[in-house]
Amino acid sequence: MATSNLKLLCGVLSRMRIDNVIIRSNANYKPPKYRPPYWYMPKERVLSEDHLTQENRQFLEEVIQDRLSAQANIESPLAQVNVEKSAQWTPQTRRVGVIARKIGNYPLWSKDGKKMHTTLLQVVDNHVIKYIPPEEFKPMKTTEVMWKEKRRLGCLLVGSETVDPSIVTKEYCGLFNSVGMLPKRHLCRFMVSPEATLPTGTPLFATHFRVGDYVDIRAKTMDRGFQGVMKRWGFKGMPASHGVTKTHRRPGNIGAGGEKARVWPGTKMPGHMGNSWRILRGVKILRMNTKHNVMWMLGVGIPGETGAMCYVFDTVLPHKKLNTAPPFPTYPPSDDLPLEYYDDAIHPFEEPTISYEES
Repeated sequence: MATSNLKLLCGVLSRMRIDNVIIRSNANYKPPKYRPPYWYMPKERVLSEDHLTQENRQFLEEVIQDRLSAQANIESPLAQVNVEKSAQWTPQTRRVGVIARKIGNYPLWSKDGKKMHTTLLQVVDNHVIKYIPPEEFKPMKTTEVMWKEKRRLGCLLVGSETVDPSIVTKEYCGLFNSVGMLPKRHLCRFMVSPEATLPTGTPLFATHFRVGDYVDIRAKTMDRGFQGVMKRWGFKGMPASHGVTKTHRRPGNIGAGGEKARVWPGTKMPGHMGNSWRILRGVKILRMNTKHNVMWMLGVGIPGETGAMCYVFDTVLPHKKLNTAPPFPTYPPSDDLPLEYYDDAIHPFEEPTISYEES
């Protein structure tokens, strides 16, 4: 009896919560891959219009429009800051990124007549929401000292696409009340150097990057659902004839013989395909429109379907990193920008059509 009680007590103690950390005695236990950060707030709430009259609804719409107009007229905090004297860019400096929406594909032509397939990304309503210094940023609460806590990078929250405050929770709106803005639909964090921080409320545009630079793009792949091995992993499949019966698209043998007769972990089998985060590195910016904040990215391999959100930031590839100083910490607000920026190898549409003469 005493032995069973002792085992029960040890089992309870092994699962006690200490400082929001679950400690278990099982050596094979692995924590989940994703845990919401401590600054995360749930956005969705149950909508109820039981006590909302038509007059109240019109009043709320007027208040939202007033807030939107006031937010649009807010002057950028960088307008009164001398950016050139505040900080200097170095190759080791990490800048903030932007949140963009994938809006489709479009062809471009080089000056020698070569056709290029591009993907259009639009930077929509980006604002800096909050900055967390390196000494206060702790993405994972744990009792052990991790190497990530020794990093000298801060966390900068960036929001995109203003939404109606009545469709989100009160806790989520609290993140934006200190900034004086309406809540954003999308919220992303970027690891930045302390000298590259931006004041809260700073707008971010496509001019944060330059034409010809290389960037990394993080997005979710298309959700394909449950798929077989031929579509998920590119298997060839069984022969179409010669004695094959009902196994044309099957994977075939999945086990091993001998002493370790089992299915090895990581075996390519049918399952859920897509809807996972991927990073496409070293994508070149070929063209930029400053009026609509649209960027033409080389290639069509950017993850996600049309309308998906992408996180764009400076590349980490050693051979494609920035060699010259970019707009640091971001491009200051200006009204005399040209409408279009083109890479040196791209043929501008404003110029005459390319023509070749026989020599």
